[in-house]
Amino acid sequence: MTKKRSVFLILILIFSSTSIFHEAYAHSMFNSAEKFEAGYRVQVATAPEFPQINEPSQFLVRVTDGDFNEVERFTMGIRVYFHDQQVDAIPPKSIEGAHWDFDYVWRQQGNHIVKIDLYDMGGKDGIITYTFNMGTQSPFGIIFFGAIIVGALVFTGMMVYIYLPKIFKKSKL
Repeated sequence: MTKKRSVFLILILIFSSTSIFHEAYAHSMFNSAEKFEAGYRVQVATAPEFPQINEPSQFLVRVTDGDFNEVERFTMGIRVYFHDQQVDAIPPKSIEGAHWDFDYVWRQQGNHIVKIDLYDMGGKDGIITYTFNMGTQSPFGIIFFGAIIVGALVFTGMMVYIYLPKIFKKSKL
């Protein structure tokens, strides 16, 4: 009986490790967003996912067209608002490649409105503005990670409670 169960578990592990899908996507980070507008998609995120106040974090931006092909050259500026007042601005900069990653220091705790301006896209004059909500130092982040840790510990405790007596019982025989 135990051999059949072991073979069954090994087969499940083998089949679950092989993928029938050709493409896989990672989960999006908690402090990330994307928007489509005027034929372009802009994605933003921060690393770490919950930036700490007055500590450097990474601001990540990616620009693609409507077919999800990366835009190789663009001009972008960023404005950051807190409580409807502009607290920071990054002047327009020409970017080579579809990604713009730079260090940024958040000064206030809470929700910020980030406006990203794309300039002169597709040979057309004008500005395309994308608006995102970005949070900093969320108190719920600690609760969320704590809940995951507690859940893992409870699961481990239950597995030990169920299987440890069986292991000791077999060793006494």
